[in-house]
Order: sequence, then structure tokens, then C-alpha cells
Amino acid sequence: MSEVVSYRSEDDIAIITIERAEKLNALNEAVIKGLQAAWRRLESSDDRVAILHAAGDRAFSVGADITSPPTEMWEGVPSVGAVVSKPIVAAVHGWCIGGAYCIVQMCDLVVASETTIFKYPEAQLGFTGGLIASAVARIPHKIAMEFMLLGEDLSAARAYEVGMVNKVVPAGEELAAAREYAAILRHSAPLVVATLKRFSLETLNSSPAEGGAISREQLLKVRNSEDGAEGRRAFSEKRTPEFQGR
Repeated sequence: MSEVVSYRSEDDIAIITIERAEKLNALNEAVIKGLQAAWRRLESSDDRVAILHAAGDRAFSVGADITSPPTEMWEGVPSVGAVVSKPIVAAVHGWCIGGAYCIVQMCDLVVASETTIFKYPEAQLGFTGGLIASAVARIPHKIAMEFMLLGEDLSAARAYEVGMVNKVVPAGEELAAAREYAAILRHSAPLVVATLKRFSLETLNSSPAEGGAISREQLLKVRNSEDGAEGRRAFSEKRTPEFQGR
């Protein structure tokens, strides 16, 4: 993996970690690309389930790195920037801001430390990527609008009350609690888990930004494929391309 996103397998459980604690795990291009690679590796691996967490004590992630923002934030979001049929458990602590929440929102289960504070300040900063809008399909509409539009801190306790997280645990215990969920999922029927996850994602109302990002990811796969490169070479060399379907 990359220097800022690690991936290790333990008993069919993938542990994916954002490793940029010195920058409060701010999301730059390297982190986003590292996460996208991790989701793809998970999908093609023998691991049955993944846990996503982050290094350090102060923040899961403070969101986009304002000094070096990623080109396409959506590429690091599971089931948006990469197809992920396997369950993902997020283990969150400290600050979880902006785009970091979009990533957590797309995980299947969320365990939060009691230190966790969720925040979405884009309306106060004057920009948005739009992916957050699908929150209205995942939590009550009025809560989603409050969270998206007001930019106020939302505590772990409040997040649990409104259904944003599954469990709140004492500080430092979030990874262990996530492992408990993962242990169950590891021994669950993978075809059933994948089917229920797929049906659930199809049932949720995707926002225009989410649908657009998924389409963009699929189109980029075609453009960046070996066949795409062969087609461009053949055109420039004025010959018939030899496509291989990959």
C-alpha cells in the first residue's frame, strides 16, 4: 500500500489504517489514492471483512487537507470510488470532519469512541463535493439537514441517538469493538452478506453527486484500461487496434 494508508490481513479481516497522524489524518491525494487501492485490494482478496481506522489520538481525520487537497475526494470513498461487496466496519475517534464523514457514512457499521466529534462545515466554508447529500437516506432527514447545513459539532452520544453510529465505547476501545463485529462477519455466509449489502445500497437513494461519482469511476476504468491505451496507440500509429478486453 502507500506510506499513508496501510493494509494488513489478520484471520481473514483486513485492517486498513490512515497513517497520517502528524497531520491529523488530513485527506490529501496520497491518502485518497491509498484508500481507493485498499478497497480494490479488499475486493480481490480472501479477506471477508475490513476495519477502517486511523492512527493517532486526536482525529480519525480532519477532512480534506486544505494545503494540498485531493483532486477527486470521491475516489477514496468505498462503494463510490471502488466497488466493495464486502462489509466495512469503521472505528472512529476524535475529529471526523467533512470528507472524512462521507467515507465513514459509506461504511456498513460504525463504532465511535466517546471522544468522537462529527462536523460538516462546508456550508460555512463556501464549497461542497455533494456526496454528503446521501445522508438524507441514511439518517433522519431533519438531522441530516441540521448536520449538513449548520456545521455544528455533533458528539458521539448524539450520533448514536440519531443512528449515525452503531455503538459508542470508551476512548481507545473502538478498534477492539470493531473487531468484535468483524469476527461475526468473518464467519457469516459471504454470499448472503454481499447480497444484502448490494440490495441495501440499491435501496438507498443515491444523491446526484454520488451517482455521478460512481459513473465517473466506471468511465475512468475504461479510459485507463489496457484496451484504452491500445486504442490510443493504434489511432496514432494508423493501424487496427488489438483489444484484449482488459
